[in-house]
Amino acid sequence: MQKMGNSILEEKQKIRLAYTLSGIFLLLSTYLIATEKYWYIAFIPAVLALVWMYVYRLDWVLLLITFTTPVAVELSDLDLGVSVSLPSEPLMFGVLLLALLKLLFEGNYDMRIVRHPVTLVVFFSLLWMFFTSMTSELPVVSFKYLLSRLWFVVPFYFLGILLFKRFKNIKTFNWLYIIPMIYVIIHTTRVHAAHGFSEDVSHWAMSPFYNDHTAYGAILALLLPFTLVSTFFKRYPVKYRVAAGVVSFILLVALFLSNSRAAWLSFIGAFGVLMFILLKIRFRYVFLVLAVLVGLFYSFKPQIIDYLEDNKQDSSGDFKEHVQSMYNISTDASNLERLNRWQSALRLFEERPVMGWGPGTYQFVYAPFQRSKEKTIISTNFGDMGNAHSEYLGPLSESGVLGAVYILLLAFVGLNRGLIVYRKAANAEVRMMALAALLGLTTYWIHGFLNIFLDTDKLSVPVWGYLAIIVALDIYHRDKAPADFNQE
Repeated sequence: MQKMGNSILEEKQKIRLAYTLSGIFLLLSTYLIATEKYWYIAFIPAVLALVWMYVYRLDWVLLLITFTTPVAVELSDLDLGVSVSLPSEPLMFGVLLLALLKLLFEGNYDMRIVRHPVTLVVFFSLLWMFFTSMTSELPVVSFKYLLSRLWFVVPFYFLGILLFKRFKNIKTFNWLYIIPMIYVIIHTTRVHAAHGFSEDVSHWAMSPFYNDHTAYGAILALLLPFTLVSTFFKRYPVKYRVAAGVVSFILLVALFLSNSRAAWLSFIGAFGVLMFILLKIRFRYVFLVLAVLVGLFYSFKPQIIDYLEDNKQDSSGDFKEHVQSMYNISTDASNLERLNRWQSALRLFEERPVMGWGPGTYQFVYAPFQRSKEKTIISTNFGDMGNAHSEYLGPLSESGVLGAVYILLLAFVGLNRGLIVYRKAANAEVRMMALAALLGLTTYWIHGFLNIFLDTDKLSVPVWGYLAIIVALDIYHRDKAPADFNQE
């Protein structure tokens, strides 16, 4: 009886909302006609439909944001002194507000998510960012940065897990990001081709959708594991696998043409991790090998540095020369500037090792920590050219030692849970989706040694979304028998 009463109440609420929206539409239409602003009338139904989705179908809003993110355009240097990616970030901010209101008044969030190891790391990271924002050199900047992190994390991690409770939404999420990304690839390739596939043009051909080729290459590398898994998973229909194969080819060509050396390395690194997984090599041996390699590096550091400094090959349109330029720390301006940023980040950390300078403040405070001998032709005395170019050194300088700890934990725990799901899931398709998310995140965390993108919607949406996929698979799908899974 109580359920029936609740159902009747919900129907009455929907009727009231329908009447309210209709009334608003009529009033606005009348006003716009009276003021001869006819073009605005066309937008009213879309806005009202969006309001309806926020109230009744928040999952549709998340998928809509996913679809718009690849083609969102960033507007910066606004009067308020902020930059915003339209339309994705305002939509995310709306989801954040609504989610907080629902939690405040309903408070019925799944406690299995709250207790999950990945979620505990996320809570720790947000809490520490809050504390270091209070002690920040520039508190306003830091709290803005924290707010932007929340409108990425809440929609695509905390609500994303609930979205992926329905298994089909995992594939829908990926394809809704990939389809508009194909348009971005076509646009980028046309611009690049019009300039003879010049290496210089490859840095900005993806504008206005991506700021440069590094972020563009990073998302291509991150998406490829999903399309490749979809191509080679034999239980999918042939037509689906062929379509996924065509998309994989497009992404691979785009990745090659991006000329992003970091993206190439991240994709190769993910392929290496795949080999370890398929060969069932225990990861403690991998960490042992890495420890030995680090030890050898420090043992022979002078000889290695001398060898690297002998490399004079700069970035080039020639593939072989461009690969060789990856380890040029003598003349390549991009590599040298990255080293300058890293050194500055380390000096910032040495100055404030516990609390750091505050989230999001690196670009405003690193200038005095540059050394003249380390500056390059693309350095500035004002130090206003962006972040620390490292997902690990950035938080280290901005939030102290625990800043680096939380980002390392987020990478390790997320990948570890993905590996657990892959090895223990009862259903083959669950294993494949876990593998795709695991390898996609692997590309990002490898790329994170060279760049920071978690402060942008372009990478935050898939990264937090993939972490949510792993947690959702772990909680809701891992132990389902194939028969139960097929009935979902």
